Amino acid sequence: MPNYLNNKNVQKHRWLILTGVGMFTFMATLDGSIVNIALPVMSRDLKVPLNQVEWVVSIYLIVICALLLLFGKIGDSFGKIKVFRWGTGLFIVGSLLCGFNNSLEFLLFARLVQAVGASMTMSTNNGIITEIFPVQERGKALGTIGSFVSLGSIAGPGIGGIILSHLPWGYIFWINVPVGILTMILGHYVLPKDLSMTRAKIDLWGFLTFALGIVGLFLGIFLGQEIGFGNLLILSMWGLSILSFIAFYHIEQHAAKPLLTFKIFKNKNFSVSLTTAFLIFVVNFFFNVVSPFYLQNARGLEPKYAGYILMIFPIIQVVVAPLAGSISDRIGPNLLTVLGLSVILIAQIGNALMNLYSPLWMMMILVGMLGLGNGIFQAPNNTIVMSTVDKQDLGIAGGLNALARNLGMVVGISLATTVLFSAMSQRAGQRITTYVASQPELFIYGMQVVFIFATVICAIALILTIVRWVKSQRQS
Repeated sequence: MPNYLNNKNVQKHRWLILTGVGMFTFMATLDGSIVNIALPVMSRDLKVPLNQVEWVVSIYLIVICALLLLFGKIGDSFGKIKVFRWGTGLFIVGSLLCGFNNSLEFLLFARLVQAVGASMTMSTNNGIITEIFPVQERGKALGTIGSFVSLGSIAGPGIGGIILSHLPWGYIFWINVPVGILTMILGHYVLPKDLSMTRAKIDLWGFLTFALGIVGLFLGIFLGQEIGFGNLLILSMWGLSILSFIAFYHIEQHAAKPLLTFKIFKNKNFSVSLTTAFLIFVVNFFFNVVSPFYLQNARGLEPKYAGYILMIFPIIQVVVAPLAGSISDRIGPNLLTVLGLSVILIAQIGNALMNLYSPLWMMMILVGMLGLGNGIFQAPNNTIVMSTVDKQDLGIAGGLNALARNLGMVVGISLATTVLFSAMSQRAGQRITTYVASQPELFIYGMQVVFIFATVICAIALILTIVRWVKSQRQS
């Protein structure tokens, strides 16, 4: 079978290919988080309450989660590079549409288009890199893609704040257009034609049941924030979601070419690393949702200054991550994952103690600690995810890694807003679904409860990682 490893032209341009794939991976991931800091401005301009404008973030991530497995399989069957190219174009079109300040409904439609394109690129990026790079460079290349993903997921509030300080909120989407076009031009010259295509039949019933489960679960969560979780409609959605996931599991167990092979989860190192990655992305999005409102609404900072503070997170991570990866190659990943999670845990405890009068330098230190902890943790954890599976399962592992990240983002947003508004409502004695400007202490209380939850989640991730490390040492 022909492969890219014997193609001199492909090998000559492999790092340019990685750059192009990485740039678009960064943009697609960035758009899951960059909107958070613009929500107060968008809420005011579109004249809709905060709990409704949150859908601009939520619909993007829900659609990506629902489609990742499908487009991953389509890429295997009909060509990963072909799917990636089409996804790139669709993402650019969606980004262009998102910038027009027409209505919330139009913006949600544009985000849906953007999300379909993003899911096509996210589901194929790891597979493309795995096929193009030789074994001795594959880990480094996949780690670089992981860095693009991590950076994009947490740089959003900082970059968004800087853009908002100079331009209307539509430019947080329009900035993707010229960058995307440049990426497409680069891809036109360096991306090769697809060589490996299985032409396998797509498991449509598996996709439909999985997508229905995802959509039902998160629609129930987001709508439940508005109409109450005891509502019959919400309970029906969750019931439908559970039945859909049960049907998905049954279908995948008997399908000739399933979307997901469950045997991969028998690998304990893989499963624990994937779980901790999911939990830390949940925690990161707790921070991404709450911190812009703390800095802008509660503390009265302009978006650009809030953005400067939040940019500390990705700046520190992007410096620390390569160093952590290099050290991990020498001493192994286990110690670094424990160390990184410990730093994140300490930062979450600090966040839970913040109030309306805490000095901003303390906030900056905590943001820096989150960047440091994530920088130490993410690269070694990704190494474990991608190195503990067989070569033939690298594509599956990469797809599941992307799914875990995006599920973490969705769960983080939905759980953070649910806990925030529930705590604020409990303190106020009435239903609260938005920031109350006249009572900032309500938000501070809700924020503290959110970060207590984040602390518990991070502690669970740390315990799982320590237990895995101890067991691996005993086995060796």
